[in-house]
Amino acid sequence: MSNEIKITKASGSWTVRAGGAVLGETDAALALTEGDRAPVIYFPRDDIALAFLDSSDKTSHCPHKGDASYYSVVTKSRTLKDAVWSYEDPLDSMAEIKGYLAFYDMDEIAVEQL
Repeated sequence: MSNEIKITKASGSWTVRAGGAVLGETDAALALTEGDRAPVIYFPRDDIALAFLDSSDKTSHCPHKGDASYYSVVTKSRTLKDAVWSYEDPLDSMAEIKGYLAFYDMDEIAVEQL
C-alpha cells in the first residue's frame, strides 16, 4: 500500500445513520483516500447531530494525519464505542479535514451516498 493521501470533495449528498436515527446529512463531505484503501467519507461537524456523540478517552496517532480523537455513538438501544474519529488539530498537510468527523464502517452505522 502506498501512503499517498488524497482529499477530494465527495460528489453528491451523503448521510450517516445509526440505530435507526439519521445522525447527519451533507452536500459538503470530503473523501479521503489513503493508498489503495477505499475512500473514507468525512462529514462537516456542523452537519452532524452532535447530541448522539459522546467524547471518548481514546486517541490514536497517524504519522500522515496527526492525532485523532474519538467519539461513541449513543443510540436508543446501545452505545457504539469509539465509532467516530476526528483530527481536531491535523498536520498542516491535512488541514482540510479539521472540523470533520469520520465513521467506522460497521453493521450498526450506515454511511451512504443519497
